Amino acid sequence: MDRTTELGEFLRTRRARLSPREAGLTEYGGRRRVPGLRREELARLAGISVGYYTRLEQGTGGASASDAVLDALARVLRMDETERGTCTGWPGRRGGPPGARRGPRTRWSGCGPRYGT
Repeated sequence: MDRTTELGEFLRTRRARLSPREAGLTEYGGRRRVPGLRREELARLAGISVGYYTRLEQGTGGASASDAVLDALARVLRMDETERGTCTGWPGRRGGPPGARRGPRTRWSGCGPRYGT
């Protein structure tokens, strides 16, 4: 099993253990086809697209997760510090350790509005 497959399995198991009620969602109807949250519900709560989350979970399309995405998923899935630490070693992860401060962004001089032209 490669690392992207492991990440998908890790996310699936965490998603399955959290009920919609625990996540603050209203449950409609009776039986659900999947245990826990649906992909759509998790993506919406984390502020990412369903397609992007699906690619992360399935390990397809070369999807990689930034610190912000991993932090949002960890928050929604109510991961503890050990589980959050597990997420930091996945392939394609961008950025430094969670909470690390990055330097200021610089704006390319060719971008932005032109005044007085």
